[in-house]
Amino acid sequence: MADISIKFPDGKAKAFPEGSTPEDVAKSISISLAKKAVAAKLDGKLVDYLTPLTGDGAIEIITKDSDEGLSVLRNTTAALLRIALKKEFPAIRLGEVSADEDGFFVDTDKDDQQVSVDELDALAVIVEKLISDKLPIERISLSKADALAAAKDDPYTTELINAVDGDAVSFLKIGDHQILSDGAQLANTGDVKKFKLLSVAGAYWQGKSSNPMLQRIYGTAFYKQADLDADLVKRQEAHDRDHRVIGNQLDLFFVDPKVGAGLPYWMPNGATIRRTIERYIIDKEVANGYQHVYTPVLANLDLYKQSGHWAHYREDMFPPMDMGDGEQLELRPMNCPSHIQIYNHHIRSYRELPLRIAELGMMHRYEKSGALSGLQRVREMTLNDGHTFVAPEQIQDEFKSILDLMVKVYNDFDIKDYTFRLSYRDPKNTEKYFDDDEMWNNAQKMLKGAMDDLGLPYVEAEGEAAFYGPKLDVQTKTALGNEETLSTIQLDFMLPERFDLHYVGADGEEHRPVMIHRGLVSTMERFTAYLTEIYKGAFPTWLAPKQVTIIPVSEEKHGAYADKLAAELKAADVRVNVDKRGEKMGYLIRDAQTHKIPYTLVVGEDEMANGTVSVRKYGEDNSESMSSDAFVKEILGDIATYSREEN
Repeated sequence: MADISIKFPDGKAKAFPEGSTPEDVAKSISISLAKKAVAAKLDGKLVDYLTPLTGDGAIEIITKDSDEGLSVLRNTTAALLRIALKKEFPAIRLGEVSADEDGFFVDTDKDDQQVSVDELDALAVIVEKLISDKLPIERISLSKADALAAAKDDPYTTELINAVDGDAVSFLKIGDHQILSDGAQLANTGDVKKFKLLSVAGAYWQGKSSNPMLQRIYGTAFYKQADLDADLVKRQEAHDRDHRVIGNQLDLFFVDPKVGAGLPYWMPNGATIRRTIERYIIDKEVANGYQHVYTPVLANLDLYKQSGHWAHYREDMFPPMDMGDGEQLELRPMNCPSHIQIYNHHIRSYRELPLRIAELGMMHRYEKSGALSGLQRVREMTLNDGHTFVAPEQIQDEFKSILDLMVKVYNDFDIKDYTFRLSYRDPKNTEKYFDDDEMWNNAQKMLKGAMDDLGLPYVEAEGEAAFYGPKLDVQTKTALGNEETLSTIQLDFMLPERFDLHYVGADGEEHRPVMIHRGLVSTMERFTAYLTEIYKGAFPTWLAPKQVTIIPVSEEKHGAYADKLAAELKAADVRVNVDKRGEKMGYLIRDAQTHKIPYTLVVGEDEMANGTVSVRKYGEDNSESMSSDAFVKEILGDIATYSREEN
């Protein structure tokens, strides 16, 4: 048998007999490596541990303690779940499978009731039996014709098979079962260690809302019980912080599929939070020299052709509306062209610069159904948007001014966990960006220089820029572990050129301004979702939809006193209600805590006689008695300081 040359990551090569496996290669290095190995990368492609090597190539051994090793385990566990589903429900149809850093899922479809969360334990028992049987996992190849014949009753598997290039279709043979699979697998079912089937949810076939709704079963797997336990704790914390869960508990918002996916309704509680944020941000911006405007949510399509959005961003825009007279109107995906119209409405002088324009501007994006999520990913959103028009020599100072305002806003919202990312264009794929190398090099250099001058840490990311310019992104993580862009500052030399913007300089000549795009707190939807998760629904007093609830011990005896206190608090712009449901006191206090109301006041005979209130703060077990005047002073101080501890 001929030898083949296998190259290692350190650049060295070694000869092995043709037909050797990654296991043989690992053993040649060390027995300990072979024990930890679960797969290999051959010329960059992940392959099974027992794959015969038939030619020269570069190899990398994949071990259990790597992300890819974990992915192999989860891919195998997903295969065992597919077998369990077939054993439990012989007529079930199987869709897509995925395994990644968050776990795995299997899509299913049944004629009768879909798989429920109550059936997961029974499926887990079958998977456990497959693991305890320690069955070898073999990779086999079927012709496309044979594969289609085996899947004749399953339209989803049939579609997956038809999508395979060539005539050979990869299957796994595990005991008496054959399962479609093209991902790397463990060598034996006994190598699957600790797993957990987590939940079920609806998912459109291949993520398209026009396709059938399938049932997606989620799970995860680890090599060690301690890692699984830690992951389950983390998942529970994420669930407890999930803004969709909290939004339902606190009645903040809802999405009705009858109206449309990605179109949230703000309930009174959620609307109160949003309104408070909006008033805060407008006041902050006006105090920092921004002029607030209102602009139409619709514009002529030609405006977005001129801006470049139609050419570079069309797939994220809704189809134009033909008005029947040759005019086509477009739901705006961005506010910048609208603010350019504001700038261009007058002849501008250098004395007006920097000219700062801001708006809470409603926009619409064509998000795919599978990407929509609560308030974080929606189709209609209101952006805290701002555009500054500056002379070139003002760029760095204005950038620093915007960043300073941004950090102050974060401080008021008690946001601490964020990082800075300078987002550049991809130098290897410049087609999707505005074609001006000098502009890009200039703008990227200016952003980097400003960050270096401020001494702030940042990472550089190629390929994350917008099509018309580089930007500073402020990155944070949601409670579910997803990275989100919270704020942006972006230089733009392109749009002033495209719209032929000018200002009259001190020399009396026309000059081209530079445009700086910035969003301090993203969209109202995304920011509210983010705050809901970081506060875990326990909003600080200044943001809480209900700041005080007053509970009279007896409505008949103490209701009038409770109403008097409520009137005083309302006069001071405190959001307060009197709970007159007549339930038991313990229940009403617990209910106020469940709804995370910052202050609960109980008033009875003693309080009425002494002009006092019994105050219980959210999250505390004990109450404190104080005069009603002292309480008003305390809560107003709490609101005025954004609920921060004063030094």
